[in-house]
Amino acid sequence: MQDSRIFGYVRVSTLLQKEDRQVIAMQEFGVPDDQIFTDKQSGKDFLRPAYQELISVLEPNDVLVVQAIDRLGRDYQEIGE
Repeated sequence: MQDSRIFGYVRVSTLLQKEDRQVIAMQEFGVPDDQIFTDKQSGKDFLRPAYQELISVLEPNDVLVVQAIDRLGRDYQEIGE
């Protein structure tokens, strides 16, 4: 069995918003900086570049850290899939 890796996902809705607090929360949780994926885009769908890259590298047993579930997206049903 592979050891688990830890990843973080940070999203703000607009280019004007700052992601600093979310990034700090990831770092305090122990997520390595090079494993924090960040999007500056609406959560209306999942066609976000960093999100797509993140899900392409996630494997079973990996840990995904988000500051709040709504950072993944607005569609809670799709989040659960």
